[in-house]
Amino acid sequence: MKQEMKLNVRAFALAFAVWWGVGIFLGTWWVIALGGSTGEPTFLARIYIGYEISPLGSIIGFVWGTIDGLVSGAIFAWLYNTIATRFFAEKEQQPQG
Repeated sequence: MKQEMKLNVRAFALAFAVWWGVGIFLGTWWVIALGGSTGEPTFLARIYIGYEISPLGSIIGFVWGTIDGLVSGAIFAWLYNTIATRFFAEKEQQPQG
């Protein structure tokens, strides 16, 4: 009998939040290093209020990215657990043979 594999929702959400926030922070600094600070609107500025390619914008992007990653990671882990539970419940009900 196989046991279903569940994700810890809190741990997954926190890990995803850290990765997403740090990724946006470092990505912003990468763009600053290659092209300098700009006040031009970016795609992320449409999603994250106050974000721009600047040192302050990298901090704002980190905060927004962490919040976004926390919510997205929690939703993903919850959805994964829900689907996995139903999948394994159906597998156990089917006759083996």
